[in-house]
Amino acid sequence: MRGLLQARIAADGPLGFADFMASTLYHPDLGYYARQVRQVGRAGDFFTSVSVGPLFGELLARRFLRWWQAAGTPQPWRLIEAGAHDGTLAADILAALGSLHPTAFAALDYVIPEPLPRLQATQREKLQPFAVRVRHLSNPAALASQPLPGIAFGNEVLDALPFHLVEWQGDGWHPCHVGCGPNGAFCWDTALPLTDPALAAALAPLGTAFPDGYRTEVRTGYGAFFAPLLAALSSGMLLWLDYGFARPDYYHPARQQGTLRTFSRHRAAADPLLDPGVSDITAHVDFTAVAETAIALGCRPLLFRNQGGWLTEVARDWLLAMEGKPDAGLLRQFQTLTHPAQLGGRFHVLELACNDPAPTAISAADHHRLAMAW
Repeated sequence: MRGLLQARIAADGPLGFADFMASTLYHPDLGYYARQVRQVGRAGDFFTSVSVGPLFGELLARRFLRWWQAAGTPQPWRLIEAGAHDGTLAADILAALGSLHPTAFAALDYVIPEPLPRLQATQREKLQPFAVRVRHLSNPAALASQPLPGIAFGNEVLDALPFHLVEWQGDGWHPCHVGCGPNGAFCWDTALPLTDPALAAALAPLGTAFPDGYRTEVRTGYGAFFAPLLAALSSGMLLWLDYGFARPDYYHPARQQGTLRTFSRHRAAADPLLDPGVSDITAHVDFTAVAETAIALGCRPLLFRNQGGWLTEVARDWLLAMEGKPDAGLLRQFQTLTHPAQLGGRFHVLELACNDPAPTAISAADHHRLAMAW
């Protein structure tokens, strides 16, 4: 990967960070996600809600079933999981759906868009018991000719979308490019002017009240990511779970070095130039930008809440059913997923209706949270 990037820089000049990140993570042969398939969990590089155990998938399945029943039990219906990693979450969801509601399970078209061959092969192996219900595609655009009611969702996928890195200087924002020094080492180049109109438009709402040297991240690719997913759904919902903030918190002047992090063997670092292709690269999600992009594509925000509160609401029937006969192991999973000091406070959930024939009222509290997010 290092030689490939050095050759591109030698031929074309410094790379914008979004291009550098896209190659580093998603090159079909040398990228981080192509080279290995066990990034998640204790033996991998980072820990997610899926790593806690199968309860997370079961609670998602319960939320999906609630939508399916409210939508009139459409048959067939579709779930599209973006960023399915090794297929563990899909297996947990499908197992729960089969147990909780065999009729809904039998009518389901579960689709995983995955362009990387090694990851797709791992998913196929993991999901062999559910092969009759699962389809793997390299591009979700292939679904547009046969849209179905359903839900497109992803757990910790938005944070992995490539982003621009920008720096505030006295004369305004400058994109951070990646160049090569005399010894071939990668280095930052912030001398080039801002010329990308999409990036300029995304930066405009942030204002100018930043100290010199302030760095942050901006994603401009949400629309291209959402559009084929929405085209695959005749009606339904987008549901994203990730770590991030609404815009006022994300771009606070005190957050001077942004949220960019790399992860390798559960160790976080802040320099993505050291060993490209070996470590994950991520940044928090600007949920305001996500909501604005979805609204521009015809979606309607329904809910923005921290994961702890959202899962607690989803789990209400499950918790009531355990009264008098608690399962200590499952309760430990639930506490890890919902505790404010653990995953429950660090992660947020955004639900958006798409092509919704029957608008649903939202609570006053969710309306306030959503107002903060857009």
